[in-house]
Amino acid sequence: MYIQLVNNLIMKFNKSSKIYIAGHQGMVGSACWRIFEKLGYSNLIGRTSKELDLRNQSQVYDFFRDSKPDVIIDAAAKVGGIMANKDYPYQFLLENMQIQNNLISAAHKNNVLKFIFLGSSCIYPKLAPQPLKEEYLLNGSLEPTNEWYAIAKISGVKLCEAIRTQYGKDFVSLMPTNLYGPNDNFDLKTSHVFPAMIRKFHDAKVNNHSNVNLWGSGSPMREFLHVDDLASAVLFAVENNLPKSLYNVGTGLDVTIKELAETIQSHIRHKGKIVWDTTKPDGTFRKLLDSSKIIQFGWQAKYDLKNGISNTYSWFLENKNHLKEVKF
Repeated sequence: MYIQLVNNLIMKFNKSSKIYIAGHQGMVGSACWRIFEKLGYSNLIGRTSKELDLRNQSQVYDFFRDSKPDVIIDAAAKVGGIMANKDYPYQFLLENMQIQNNLISAAHKNNVLKFIFLGSSCIYPKLAPQPLKEEYLLNGSLEPTNEWYAIAKISGVKLCEAIRTQYGKDFVSLMPTNLYGPNDNFDLKTSHVFPAMIRKFHDAKVNNHSNVNLWGSGSPMREFLHVDDLASAVLFAVENNLPKSLYNVGTGLDVTIKELAETIQSHIRHKGKIVWDTTKPDGTFRKLLDSSKIIQFGWQAKYDLKNGISNTYSWFLENKNHLKEVKF
């Protein structure tokens, strides 16, 4: 079955194939669009949320029937940091499941050649051994601060695996570590740690270098991946026929939250103090991915943390007056 699948993909897939990028205006989707467009893919498809509500099954089915995409990249999701997950558990669980279920089922029904499902390292158990391997999935309890989003993404991973197992279709799930980069969400109420720090240190700098308050102790360790590196992994998964359904995508290196804060502070040239609010939760102590499975096939991250911070802060400065508030 797998050999026949590979032969069919080789015959049918090329740079004029229709590639639908769900969430093409978001951080991940826009990065995917940039890299595919740069490499000469000429038939990219994108729809805004106003043009196509991915939570609405009938709209999604009609879109697939009319546009007939060959490849789907699912970069659409409701995302946010600890506070957003805590305040909006219903939306994080329900809406993410609606989006991915509609896309996956429509892709299956319309015989899409490739489906790339994007998730997060938060799918793995809170107390799993480090670094996190793909086989640790569902081997323990999740981190409570983001379990709603994690459960939704786990269901998407297993649905892609089920279609691959039952029907032999090339549905692949990529689980990136903590992402950052251009088009990130810098809204302090809903953002992840990386863009939140850039926003806080910048605002404090222009406010006479006032102190910056950060959640937790600063001791947890996190791995960070530039979004352009994830986009290159998506491209790699589209252009190659990977034998498994689930792959971690990361750099293999992590830093403490304190180290991250000090590195961002240094780059932005903020001269105030960092005040750690230890009454706030730290989240999982460490989340380092074992990305050896996809690396052994030839993919590799290119950005180091300092270059990534420089790139992201430059984008923020150019776009800070046009950033949108993220609402739930």
